[in-house]
Amino acid sequence: MKKTRKLRIVHTESSCGWGGQEIRILEEARGMQARGHRVVVLCPEESKLYKRAKHWGVEAVALPIANKRLRALLALRKWLKHSKHASVINTHSSTDSWLTAIALRTFANKIPVVRTRHISAPVAVTAANRWLYGHAAQYVVTTGEQLRRELIETLGLSEDAICSIPTGIDTQRYVPGDAQGARDALGIDKEAYWVGIVATLRSWKGHSYLMEAIQALTDRKIKLLVVGEGPQLEALQQKVEALGIEARVHFAGNQQNVVPWLQAMDVFVLPSYANEGVSQAVMQAMCVGLPIITTAVGSMTDVIRDRDTGLLVATKDSVQIAEAIRLLEKDRAFAAALGKRAHAFAQEHCGLDRMLDRMEEIFQRCAKKST
Repeated sequence: MKKTRKLRIVHTESSCGWGGQEIRILEEARGMQARGHRVVVLCPEESKLYKRAKHWGVEAVALPIANKRLRALLALRKWLKHSKHASVINTHSSTDSWLTAIALRTFANKIPVVRTRHISAPVAVTAANRWLYGHAAQYVVTTGEQLRRELIETLGLSEDAICSIPTGIDTQRYVPGDAQGARDALGIDKEAYWVGIVATLRSWKGHSYLMEAIQALTDRKIKLLVVGEGPQLEALQQKVEALGIEARVHFAGNQQNVVPWLQAMDVFVLPSYANEGVSQAVMQAMCVGLPIITTAVGSMTDVIRDRDTGLLVATKDSVQIAEAIRLLEKDRAFAAALGKRAHAFAQEHCGLDRMLDRMEEIFQRCAKKST
């Protein structure tokens, strides 16, 4: 077996929110620890990442890096100076990437930086961003191929210094299950046709368009299961009331274990219209063997191929969402075939070990170059 150097990997994350990006950091950190590497996450004390890291078994250090301020820069620089030497730093958001880049400019011995770009929001084409991505970072990782192509084309990054590594899913945990048994355990209607979404309640996830689609489907057996919490909760609850579909929508809130909720669904829908790489929730639903309805936002087409591993609909189009749900509800054989192909694709391409193998190779390569 090939021996690998044991690394000290430092992650920085300025975000105080909670979603796929933060989950990937913790999942990756825990996986690297299991491989014998030392990992620490630097993040704001008020962040959900800091509060939840201990539960994941990941070391987190609180630093005031939520904003681009001198205090944040000095705190980060002090930690890097006095901590044991890092083999590599993996930055994740704009603020912590800039703070890290500037702090490292003051050191004689540079620590290699890997910048992970998680979402499809456009990066401003400026000289500063060309420097941040092309020089301050030794390597760039995106969570989807379309995001990679966009950075190459807009910022002129070398193809040899950037790659796409979608977030890995634990294919031993996310597995097909007994829908009726799951519904019994969760206490939800066993006779309904459950359309489900697992996502933070943010506007760009498209919940409101999905709710409009549910209203348009007159069969009252078709119900919506909303798993997640977030800033749009009150607005979405009001939307449900305005549409008159309170009896057909179940808000499940945030769930530590979403597997039974996925297993209880008949179809999974994620109608995002912005800020996606390759959605972890979509890949989790694929692993569970669900038929998927989603959009081509970000790099979703890396895993969802229309009418093969799922159905693609236009963004912000409740009519198309409704038509796709109706098709899957009427043609159960077609829906089952989509789910089966999605499951097979996810098993082969979306596993956690695949992500860890590729990230570990990049960390090792960057650390070796700095020695």
